[in-house]
Amino acid sequence: MNQKVLLIGAGAIAAATVFILRQSEPRQSIPQGIDQATPVTDSAMVAITMPEISGNAVIGQNIFEGICAACHGVQGIGNAEAGPPLIHKIYEPSHHGDESFQRAVENGVTSHHWQFGNMPPVQGLTRGDVAMVIDYIRAIQRANGII
Repeated sequence: MNQKVLLIGAGAIAAATVFILRQSEPRQSIPQGIDQATPVTDSAMVAITMPEISGNAVIGQNIFEGICAACHGVQGIGNAEAGPPLIHKIYEPSHHGDESFQRAVENGVTSHHWQFGNMPPVQGLTRGDVAMVIDYIRAIQRANGII
């Protein structure tokens, strides 16, 4: 029990740190096709149109932005210095199904599409948490013609 509390606390501190650091990043002008609410930084790898997020995807968005965005970029647009965009054809359901995301979080992933190195397992997320993150990613993919 104490380990779980420590993990949750460490996760909350990490999420807050990422949030604070993201707020201080420089912003570029918004490229055509990107909703004004979509931040674009020097490290963004793709341009997206951001849909309105609802339902469980809202919870998934909070989890993603607090934990996954450090590597995969705000709203899944990638981080050229850390990890690939998830709003990309490579991650469409016919190539990387929902279970692929579940396994990536649970077991990590050996680098195979990108040159970022291996993805380590992500501690502290349940399958339900990951399912809501998947809902969020799939909503953005849908809005951008990937699904």
